Amino acid sequence: MNNQSRRSFVKHTGALSLGAMILPGFTRHRPNDKLNLAFIGVGGRAGRNIKSCVMVDENGNAANNVIALCDVSDERAANGYQAFPKARRFSDFRKMFDAMANEIDAVVISTPDHTHFAATMAAMQLGKHVYVEKPLAHNIWQLRTLKKAADHYKVISQMGNQGHTTNGIRQVKEWYEAGVLGEVKEVIAWFHGPVFKADGYFNKPDGFPPSKESMPAGLDWDAWLGPAMNRDYSHHYLPRLWRSWYEFGNGLLGDWACHTLDAPFWALDLGMPTSVSSIFRAPAPKGRHFVSDHSHLQFNFAARGDKAPVRLHWMEGGLKPANRPEWGLDELPNSGMIMVGSKQSLMTGGRPNKPQLLVSEEEWTAFKENMPSPTIPRVGEEDPQGEWINAIKGNGPMPGSTFDYASDLTEMALVGVLAQRLHLNIEYDAVQMKVTNHEGLDQFIKEPVREGWSYGEDLWK
Repeated sequence: MNNQSRRSFVKHTGALSLGAMILPGFTRHRPNDKLNLAFIGVGGRAGRNIKSCVMVDENGNAANNVIALCDVSDERAANGYQAFPKARRFSDFRKMFDAMANEIDAVVISTPDHTHFAATMAAMQLGKHVYVEKPLAHNIWQLRTLKKAADHYKVISQMGNQGHTTNGIRQVKEWYEAGVLGEVKEVIAWFHGPVFKADGYFNKPDGFPPSKESMPAGLDWDAWLGPAMNRDYSHHYLPRLWRSWYEFGNGLLGDWACHTLDAPFWALDLGMPTSVSSIFRAPAPKGRHFVSDHSHLQFNFAARGDKAPVRLHWMEGGLKPANRPEWGLDELPNSGMIMVGSKQSLMTGGRPNKPQLLVSEEEWTAFKENMPSPTIPRVGEEDPQGEWINAIKGNGPMPGSTFDYASDLTEMALVGVLAQRLHLNIEYDAVQMKVTNHEGLDQFIKEPVREGWSYGEDLWK
């Protein structure tokens, strides 16, 4: 099949049903087409994304083709390279697109947070559909630009927060909208990390900056740095450990908010916080550059139509809320989220998969036998990759975590990350995309980039 037929234009269905709404302009492929996929990031989390996107059936037949693999580390990518020996290999996605742009239909980005934006923009500028791991981008300006770009380039986008495809998150929204919880003015979320250990995400170096080390063979350090400012190589940055450095990751909040806070953000239509207070933060080495061991934030959301203002608490590093008698719990789990309602309260774990009402066992059993009727279409359970692939092929609705939704969810989290990083109480004007009560924070809203790594400026002209 030639590239032109692979890119044939068809109308596609809307987000709430398989045939009710036509959204013109997006490129859809024929249902039985094999997509030509490129993967930026091959090791680690990318392995799951490759498997889920290729869709090998019980007879060993693949629904899609892997034609390009891009990873800065030959060692990390070795298993992927071995599994797909015919795929062309690159260490720099810019070179991949220069060589293969006309052959690629869609791109999956599974890289550290700081390179999500550049890789995604480069793909969308070429008209490629894009799937990006969470959090969607590293700063707020990038998020706004990705939202603009997805609409401008008419591509099908998806952020990989698995919980948004689950039955559980749909139940949270359906129960709230059916009035089961009553009015919700308070949300409390907590997570047991960050865990500091030698093989974890957040172990600290002995000094700041870490000492220069010899470059491993097969590592493209310049491509790994991407838009970030140049520095000497150290194993304290990669793999995985980049999450603990605010220049590359967004700490535990940036990692988990797209899971833990997805349900209340969606169900309550929270939008952007008007302010975020850093109530407590354990001292962090070298101030704002490295994550701290413990943190407690309070997000404040204004009224939305007939919905009451909401106060949302986020705690991490082993901090937990006080257990309340009305919740009926012997103890709180290590991680969780509670929506406190005027009628009933609801709890999930760190992910929104399995919500439960905080009622007696008898009341819970009775509720499960007479739940509100489902109103939101179901998709593949914990399968955002399949949801995205099916949308591209015209086999399903638009994904639930398109950039239009995912950029807002991530922005809400990154406003909190900014307060956490600087240990400040900040007031946020979402319309102006600006912190209004402190000077000098624009550098965090839109971070400087190295020469050769600037994308998306034209969309703001």
